[in-house]
Amino acid sequence: MTLQALYDVPAPAKLNLFLHVVGRRANGYHLLQSPFMLIDWADTLHFERREDGRLFRHDMGASLPTDDLCLRAARALQTASGSTLGADIHIVKQLPTGAGMGGGSSDAATTLLALNRLWGLKWSRQRLSELALGLGADVPFFIGGDNAFVQGIGEELTPIDLLPADYVVIKPAASLPTADIFSHPRLVRDTERVILAGYLEQAQMLGRIENKSNNKSSSETGFWKPDHGDFGRNDLQGPAQECCAEVAQAAAWLLQRFGNSRMTGSGSAVFARADEKSVKKIEQNTGKVESLVSSNLAEMPQAWTGRHCRSLARHPLKDWAS
Repeated sequence: MTLQALYDVPAPAKLNLFLHVVGRRANGYHLLQSPFMLIDWADTLHFERREDGRLFRHDMGASLPTDDLCLRAARALQTASGSTLGADIHIVKQLPTGAGMGGGSSDAATTLLALNRLWGLKWSRQRLSELALGLGADVPFFIGGDNAFVQGIGEELTPIDLLPADYVVIKPAASLPTADIFSHPRLVRDTERVILAGYLEQAQMLGRIENKSNNKSSSETGFWKPDHGDFGRNDLQGPAQECCAEVAQAAAWLLQRFGNSRMTGSGSAVFARADEKSVKKIEQNTGKVESLVSSNLAEMPQAWTGRHCRSLARHPLKDWAS
């Protein structure tokens, strides 16, 4: 039986636990190192197969740009595969734009994974990832299916296991154009490279790795507990705060309430770890993370968007490609 539609297909966001700019290629592309963590804040997409080869996007909420990454991804897959099929793509947009949470890239990745199935192409994950890199640096990560240590311009992915974590994510009203941040004259572009194996071993010694087996190294079997306050930074945050005062205000707002904060990606969203450790820094007698997060989000400036998010162990569509 031919598959005709796929409904309620998720496109989750990500957080950059740290983001280091470690170099720049001759073509201008910046070289990065960053642990990417999937979170449960997501867009939802619906796909319906068309026999006439035409591609349409239908916005079930705020209007998106006429030719967004979603349509570009669909066209790229159609062209590369030679498929004569098309699709109606419906997007329920929940993720804020210009946030640095990878919303557009995640939509594009979900589109590739869904149309690969809807059109019966049976492309491998590797083949989809190669196509995805031409769409944007973050798209291969969302195709990959795992939390990952990302390097290069987004094409070097090393899966990492992360312990579950809670975060408060805030997107102020302002958005940041990525080009403005990467072209900022005070952007640091030579941060010392992290050696992943050594970094994970250090995390184990600090108690942030839980080994599944005593017979293997942490880089093979460990779970890394994300604790971004203990390591690294987002190299883009300083330039972003100079360009946009709201980024600094949102970071300070979270720092005051949870004892930590950091910008994610190259957008204006910031996040704070929300766990028993950070809760006790603020309210010694409060043992409920949920209640503290809810009460603080209720006090958030009206123009901001915020949410209590939880990490995902893997992408919901992990099994959609081999």
